[in-house]
Amino acid sequence: MQRFCYLILGFMSAILFTGTVLAESTDSLLGKKVENFSLKDFRGKTVQLSDTKDQKLVVIAFMGTECPLAKLYGGRLQKLSAAYSKQGVTFIAIMSNQQDSLTEIAAYARKHKITYSVLKDAGNRVADQIGAKRTPEIFVLDQDRKIRYHGRVDDQYGVGYIRDEPKREDLKQALTELLAGKPVSVASTEPVGCFIGRVREPDANSKVTYSNQIARIFQKHCVECHRAGEIAPFELTDYQEVAGWSETIAEVVRDQRMPPWHASPKHGTFANDRSLSKAEKELIYQWVEHGSPEGNPKDLPEPRTFVSGWKLPQEPDEVYYMDDKPFTVPAQAGKRGVKYKYFTVDPGFTEDKWLAGAEALPGNRAVVHHILVFARAPKGKRVRVFGEGDQFLVGYVPGSREVMLPKGMAKKVPAGSKLVFQMHYTPIGTEQLDRSKVGLVFTDKSKVTHQVVTAQVINEQFVRRKFSIPANDDHFKIEGTSPANDRNALLLGFMPHMHLRGKSFRYELRKTPDQPGEVLIDIPAFDFNWQTAYKIQKPIPLEVGDYIHCVAHFNNSDSNLSNPNPNEAVSWGDQTWNEMMIGYFNVAIPIENATVESEYKSVAFKLVRRRDKNSNGKLEQSEVPLRELPLFFKADQDKDAIVTVDELATMIEKSQTKKKD
Repeated sequence: MQRFCYLILGFMSAILFTGTVLAESTDSLLGKKVENFSLKDFRGKTVQLSDTKDQKLVVIAFMGTECPLAKLYGGRLQKLSAAYSKQGVTFIAIMSNQQDSLTEIAAYARKHKITYSVLKDAGNRVADQIGAKRTPEIFVLDQDRKIRYHGRVDDQYGVGYIRDEPKREDLKQALTELLAGKPVSVASTEPVGCFIGRVREPDANSKVTYSNQIARIFQKHCVECHRAGEIAPFELTDYQEVAGWSETIAEVVRDQRMPPWHASPKHGTFANDRSLSKAEKELIYQWVEHGSPEGNPKDLPEPRTFVSGWKLPQEPDEVYYMDDKPFTVPAQAGKRGVKYKYFTVDPGFTEDKWLAGAEALPGNRAVVHHILVFARAPKGKRVRVFGEGDQFLVGYVPGSREVMLPKGMAKKVPAGSKLVFQMHYTPIGTEQLDRSKVGLVFTDKSKVTHQVVTAQVINEQFVRRKFSIPANDDHFKIEGTSPANDRNALLLGFMPHMHLRGKSFRYELRKTPDQPGEVLIDIPAFDFNWQTAYKIQKPIPLEVGDYIHCVAHFNNSDSNLSNPNPNEAVSWGDQTWNEMMIGYFNVAIPIENATVESEYKSVAFKLVRRRDKNSNGKLEQSEVPLRELPLFFKADQDKDAIVTVDELATMIEKSQTKKKD
């Protein structure tokens, strides 16, 4: 098996080399001589390229203080510098962004413990001379100061994917080959990152300006995350900062990577829709093409106000941390990543709590990928709809964090419930600490007209590992159907959940479990890094006998850049190298119909669902294995060859009562 893996890696390397030969022939920067330049570092010391005349090789890394990829590679470049410095290799970082101040550059160097020169390229003169466009972007110069390698550091991080470790360390390989007197086998790779924030000449006659139109668009769609102390890597509240990012902004908008919204506009209308209209996009493109003019600051809109530290519209009533002490996140993930961590907290609820809002908040955003918070209710205190209980409270993933329910609606957290935190961490190269928390907003029961329950659609056979997602399959389908709805209710929203192989997800409202129904939401390009909760603009009425059906597709091939191993079949499991297919959805039940079920009914429901092949919420004789037929006949009280959840619950209760007697 190990030899087979090496053969596969060799085959991949051959493909990579072939592709690079083509890239090399079109990379006009290779072989170019870099002329001497003189820049100052963040301390004011002048540094020239000619200062390195005794060094065999010079690595010039164009970096930025806020670009997410430049942040990820800061520490890695320092380690490479330390490893190769005794072999005659000098590293130089150049900061050409107009928006990067000397103070920010100094902070970047301190954070990543950089010992080599970090220079400010005012007016992006050196970037223009060399031909750099992005951060991070690497240039390796030989002793004649000609470019011998150009591109990325390695292939671990890219647009839309993060690998646990790189498959190819391009810069390291280039240095090793050059020091050995060999030609660089892969001399050119595509640099992936943010555009350098160049100084540009604005068009004074432009009708589209930051102050008049662009600031309003950003306030509406972006500032919620792109502000001080929030998840986004830079702010969009100041003109100078925004102007430096303008070309990157235009690129991510054109590629539909930002704002993050993955639902197809063909189905459903959502209250939290972040997508830009065609007219808004055209205004952004025109503004950037005209040099990103500021306009008259007097035209700026009033700034939006936010609750400090929270996205909730008010301070939470109670805050609970995941643990008494921080969790240590390792520097490296390893081949299998960091396993999900679970923390259980006793909030000490001696009475039922009614939850109107909640928000999960990471203690260290650099390493927290997602948080899921559940309420583990005592037995016999759950309310089920579509067969599922009110256990899920709130989640945090990039782009989705807070939940405020509509007026009159609340989730019930029964007395004695425990809070369970599921934590997913992504290491960043240095050991980190995290102590995340959840904030809860309560309301009085007298104000509640509807109890909100989170239900889910799963494929029972997949959950029980009766089948796996095949290796090298780029469009594997898994479907699931909820049990029949047993009471009138309102559908509020969706949160599909898959892992790294997730490709697409669709919800349908069906009148029968096996016939296609109305498409409620379609996510044609699922993104594990942006697991959005979709809030329906106008709640959808649900009738007794309705079903929610979900269809998911998975890409377990090498065309999925996030795939840890396309040659491995993938089964159900919590960890990211496993897969899941869960169609969460929120349902509001009139409070008078939100009755608590017995623990016997909870058990009966699970047993029925396990065998219910046609998803009608009942057990038919043909669905029951031969060895279980005696129990089936015992539970079938009306002798109609069908066992309902209530019939099975009654049998279980009688059996338990006899044991106690």
